[in-house]
Amino acid sequence: MLSGAVENGGDAHVIFVNNHVNRTANFLPSYGFSREFLQAGVVGADEIRPGDVLGLMIWENVDDGLLVGLGQSSTQLQQLQVDSQGFIFVPYAGRIRAAGNSPEQLRQLITARLETQTPDPQVSVTRVAGDGATVSIMGKAFGQGVYPIERPTRTLSAMLAKAGGVAIDPEVATITVKRGRETGKVWLSDLYFNPSYDIALRPGDVILVEEDQRSFTALGALGRQTKVPLGSEQISALEAVAMVGGLSTLSADPTGVFVLRDEPSQVASAVLGQPVSGTQRMAYVLDLTRPNGLFLSRDFMIRDDDTIYVTEAPYVRWQKILGAITGSANSARALAATTGID
Repeated sequence: MLSGAVENGGDAHVIFVNNHVNRTANFLPSYGFSREFLQAGVVGADEIRPGDVLGLMIWENVDDGLLVGLGQSSTQLQQLQVDSQGFIFVPYAGRIRAAGNSPEQLRQLITARLETQTPDPQVSVTRVAGDGATVSIMGKAFGQGVYPIERPTRTLSAMLAKAGGVAIDPEVATITVKRGRETGKVWLSDLYFNPSYDIALRPGDVILVEEDQRSFTALGALGRQTKVPLGSEQISALEAVAMVGGLSTLSADPTGVFVLRDEPSQVASAVLGQPVSGTQRMAYVLDLTRPNGLFLSRDFMIRDDDTIYVTEAPYVRWQKILGAITGSANSARALAATTGID
C-alpha cells in the first residue's frame, strides 16, 4: 500500500488519520429539498383543476326556461369534465374557464352568463370527482398508486400516511419527490424531526420510497469479508469494523486499518493542504494501537462505496511461509516413506 503512494510514484495518497483529517475529510453528502420545494405553498383544496369532473344544478324562475323542461324547475348537468385547457361548456352560457376558480367563483361566472337570457337563475356547482390534482406513490410503500390531493393530504407526510406508510425499516427509508425537472430527496426521519421538509405537494408529483442503497466493502483480516449496507445516516470507522465482527484476533494488524475511497477535489485539497484537481484516490490509515487511535476511528465517518481493508500481522505472514516450508518437507518425507527411498 505504501509503495503505491504518490510519494513513491504511485497514484494514491496515503494519509494517517489525525484530528485535522477528521475535521476535513468527514464530508457527508446531505439530502434535502431545493428552495422551489420548500417555498411552495399548499394547494387550495377548493381549487378546480384540469381533469376535475363537475356537477351543475340550475334552477330557473320561469315555467319554460332555457334548460328546464316544461313543468320542471331545475335541471342537472353531470359529468362535466374540465378539459386540458381548463374550460367547461355550459349550454347557453358557452365555454367558461373553470380551472383556477373555486366552485363558488365558477357558480358566479355561470350565473352571470345565464342571467342575461333567463330571469334570476340559481346555480349550484359541486366537484364530482377528478384526476387533475393527484400524485403517484411508488416503491417501498404499502399502498402504491395514484392518490388525489385532498384537504387532509396536501403535504408529503400526510400523503405517505394515506398510502399506508413505508414497507421497510423507517431508519433506512429515503423519500424522493420528482416535480417536473426538479428532484429532491430526504430521509424519512427528516420528516419527523425537520418540519420544513414536510413539503406541500403539487399535482403530478411522483413520490418514490426506497431503501438506502449506500454500502461499504470490508476486506482483509476481519470477522467477515463482505459488502455491508451502511444502515443509517452516519457510521464511523469503528462502528463499521464492529458491524463485520471486528478485527480477527489471530491475524489482524491493528496498526494497518485502511479506508480506501475516491475523494472529490474540494475535500482532497483540504485534507492535503494544497490544491488538487479532479477526484483523488485516498488511503486513510487508522492505527488502533496509538493512545487516541480508537477515538480517531470513532470520529472518522464512513461514506458510500468506501473499502475497509485490514492488513495481516507480520507474524501471520511468517507463519504462512513456515507452514509452506514445513508442509513441503512433511510431504517429501511422506513420499519417501511410501516409496522406500531414503
